[in-house]
Amino acid sequence: MANRALLVMDVQRDVVAIADDGSGYLPRLRRAIDGARAAGITVIYVVLGLRPGDPEVSPRNRVMTNAVRAGLFTEGAPGTEIHDAVAPRQGDVVVTKRRGSAFSGSDLDLVLRARDIDSLVLTGIATSAVVLSTLWHAIDLDFDLTVLADACLDTDPEVHRMLIEKLFPQWADVVAVEDWIKAIAPQ
Repeated sequence: MANRALLVMDVQRDVVAIADDGSGYLPRLRRAIDGARAAGITVIYVVLGLRPGDPEVSPRNRVMTNAVRAGLFTEGAPGTEIHDAVAPRQGDVVVTKRRGSAFSGSDLDLVLRARDIDSLVLTGIATSAVVLSTLWHAIDLDFDLTVLADACLDTDPEVHRMLIEKLFPQWADVVAVEDWIKAIAPQ
């Protein structure tokens, strides 16, 4: 069996406040995290964090500039912390990134190689941002990929649906949290 890691990406207080649609996203994600831990799968949290003064933000990058203008993602700010409902436990890895992909400006690749992980399970907010960007990056790095469809969330439900149903299945296994937990459950 492949060495797997569950990536919990951008599930930060401010992001949840913007994107949570009341559909039970956080409890589903918590279930995936608990299932991964029970199966001995590494849980890695990925957060977007920008240094005070935002030295890594170019005015040419509209997304990052708009995030800074909105007061989002400053390291140490309460809204940048991982949401309490899915908070890391001792032994979980937390990686800070500087751009959209979990690999961009982070040491994620180093952490994965050090643990001999070759298979990633993707979750997070937003499907059209961190999940999509990380999926593309991971494809180029030859990772085996699974996307937990209902442990991803986007502010645009139609974009989420299109990515989950049409695009992601071309490169990854796309499954529901409950089906994944059944598949990984210790026998």
